[in-house]
Amino acid sequence: MPLSGAIAQQRNVETIANNVANANTPGFKKEQLVFKEHLAALESPNAQVDLPQKEWKPEDFYRSYNAEDAFVKVDGAYTLHDQGQLSPTGNAFDNALNGPGFFEVLSPNGVRYTRKGNLTINNEGKLVTDQGYLLLSKAPPPIAGADGKLILNSPPESRAISVGNNKFSINLEGEVFSGPNKIAELSLVEFSDVHALKKESNSLFINPDQKNVKIGENKTSVHQGFVEQSNVNAVSEMSSLINANRNFETIQRVIKTYDTMSGKAVNEISKF
Repeated sequence: MPLSGAIAQQRNVETIANNVANANTPGFKKEQLVFKEHLAALESPNAQVDLPQKEWKPEDFYRSYNAEDAFVKVDGAYTLHDQGQLSPTGNAFDNALNGPGFFEVLSPNGVRYTRKGNLTINNEGKLVTDQGYLLLSKAPPPIAGADGKLILNSPPESRAISVGNNKFSINLEGEVFSGPNKIAELSLVEFSDVHALKKESNSLFINPDQKNVKIGENKTSVHQGFVEQSNVNAVSEMSSLINANRNFETIQRVIKTYDTMSGKAVNEISKF
């Protein structure tokens, strides 16, 4: 149905427009929709389309073969986690990640993960994101309880990184130094299936399953004085936005044509 196509295409326009709006947002990851189409003709695979071998009459065009029951819908959205370009700023509070990992941060809604490394210092002298969320250090290994189960012995709040008013530096491995002294090690988390993460606002991601956290060697490096640019190609995305808008307008014209035809049919029948 044209209406289902219009609804799906409108969602596509909104998604692409959001990508374009965040083309200059550090650490932003592009979103893309997946469409699902239901073709009524596939319900009867053995049915043959009857095209009369004769001079066609108006009634020959009324055979729709249930095409009016076909529809399209948005089946889901996924995030493209391609690496963004690293741009130098020379600012010690800008930190970019090169590799598949994420910074671990503590938001009001719990632990979240982000690629956006624009940091600052709060009133308590702790490193926070530009949204005020605490940047977390690596958690100590869990301990075994009396029943043999592993117990995490450090709440997220205890892993905040305090630098006070001192100058700090972060090396490629994510170790935080105040002068010559190492004061913390950033929690850089990598995932077995990055597409299992759920996107939240402010470039944050939620990990719904703790088993998705990858254990072992970390392949992510921290580059202080750099920002990771959005992985959105503004030119390509603008072209896609124009095409999506045109498709949406075309579907609207089809719906308007159907409405005009229906109106004429009702008016003509009322004359008899």
